[in-house]
This record gives sequence, C-alpha cells and structure tokens, in this order.
Amino acid sequence: QVQLVESGGGLVQPGGSLRLSCVASGSIFSIYNMGWYRQAPGKQRELVAAITSGGITDYADSVKGRFTISRDNAKNTVYLQMSSLKAEDTAVYYCLAAWKYWGQGTQVTVSS
Repeated sequence: QVQLVESGGGLVQPGGSLRLSCVASGSIFSIYNMGWYRQAPGKQRELVAAITSGGITDYADSVKGRFTISRDNAKNTVYLQMSSLKAEDTAVYYCLAAWKYWGQGTQVTVSS
C-alpha cells in the first residue's frame, strides 16, 4: 500500500503560478510511474501530466507549455509546477502512483 499526501494548492490570480507537491510513503517510489489528475466541479477527472520511472513526461494538451511535472526520488516526491494559470485550471488536483494509488487531493482555485 502506498500513501500519498498532496500539498501546495490554494487561491491564485489568473496568470499566477503554484507548485504542487506529492509525497509518497514507501521505499520503492523510484519505480513508480506518477501522475497528476484534476477534477473540476461537474466534470470527469482528467489526466494533467505524467512522469515515468525513467523520467519521461507527458501532458494534456490544455497544459502543455504551462505546467511541468518532475520528480525527486531521494525525497519520494513528485511536483507539478503550474504557470500562467487560467480560471479553467480551477479544480481539485490529485496525485496518482503506479496507476492505482490516489492521494486525497488539493484544491487549486484561479480567480481574481
């Protein structure tokens, strides 16, 4: 079992930036593929970004060029750097490990 704890969400103005963090329990974090998902009110949960154990990344078209996913295996942590935020980025952001373990989510609200 893997436990994930997200942090870094909050309220930010359009055009602003936030960095989300997700810390995983366990000693084999480095072998996990990791992902960030988000779910806006009334919408399905969607993949935002993913990073493989080897560091290969992929992004949803809606965030390409604005968001960056990275990982620090020494800290069992995956990050999502979000820049040029838009109102439509408002959602609860969830961390996913090994395509089956979910965090509790962190709220991101983009509003003036």
